[in-house]
Amino acid sequence: MTATTTGMADLTSSEDIRNIFITGLENAHALEKQAIQLMERQVERFENYPEMSDLLRRHITETEGQIRRLDEALHSFGADRSILKDMATQFMANLAAVGHMPMADEVLKNTFANHAFENFEIASYKSLIAMAEASGNQKFIPALQESLREEERTAQAVYDMIEPITHKFLTRSAQGLKADR
Repeated sequence: MTATTTGMADLTSSEDIRNIFITGLENAHALEKQAIQLMERQVERFENYPEMSDLLRRHITETEGQIRRLDEALHSFGADRSILKDMATQFMANLAAVGHMPMADEVLKNTFANHAFENFEIASYKSLIAMAEASGNQKFIPALQESLREEERTAQAVYDMIEPITHKFLTRSAQGLKADR
């Protein structure tokens, strides 16, 4: 589907649209750096929930691949990641992770946050794909779609873990065992 078939004006020659796409790539890069920080902090702490740790470890590896794909796209434009955005989002990720640490239900809060974060990333990749189409940069769509599929799989896996993690948390709590993480 091209921009003209959806009733939109042809935007492929617009320098502004190209720059918006590049900014979107930079933002996604920063978002993925934030994701790695969040997941690494959680993996360090999930003592009693190896199923969540395993999922996060797998997704850390996928996220590293997503960052490489975004780097490649940015380099093709002669652009680079925004170090300031990367630093700011990584700092915020660490704050978010620390914010849940003292909670008696840390694992539940992190599970909910992970599900929300994955859906935020899904929206980001869907938007990037639309930007790539509108700006005439279709060559990036397969890589963006690959990242989108990874995020969708992870979002579904986290969603599928909500009930089992909740039941495990409740069982551990009822048994007087450490349940928070």
